[in-house]
Amino acid sequence: SGLQVTLLTGDNKATAQYIARQAGITTVIAEVLPSAKAEYVEQRKKTGAVVAMVGDGINDAVALSVAEVGIAMGTGTDVAIESAGITLLGGSLHKLPQAIELSRETFRVVRQNLFWAFFYNVISIPVAAGLLYPWGIMLNPAIAGGAMAFSSVTVVLNALRLARRRV
Repeated sequence: SGLQVTLLTGDNKATAQYIARQAGITTVIAEVLPSAKAEYVEQRKKTGAVVAMVGDGINDAVALSVAEVGIAMGTGTDVAIESAGITLLGGSLHKLPQAIELSRETFRVVRQNLFWAFFYNVISIPVAAGLLYPWGIMLNPAIAGGAMAFSSVTVVLNALRLARRRV
């Protein structure tokens, strides 16, 4: 997905490298204390990186809250779940790529909705304000209300496409 992934763990190096190989992760930082995890996240943010942190334990809570996107595993501790902005149900990382794709699709839909709302307003406001009256174009207030409702329904229906997605 074009993401730079680092396995940042308190586990020993051998275990971390074994897990990293299974997950296809090339950068491994092992035997890290909880405070150092948060420091690492802060350092990455200072370089301009958008940092997402995935964790499941008390030792991940601070780093989860410092990251732009904190992702907790549903089988993790309550502290980790409360510290994160997103919780993946279950204990499997297999849902993480799906969650990332869903977030990308959500932003696409938000941009689409903003575009159509802007387009609607650029066209409708001058007509409703009577600026096109010299050319014989005038909008009945009832029609303007219906058009606004149609615009809102269009935006909601576009957003509801996301409801079909499951992570």
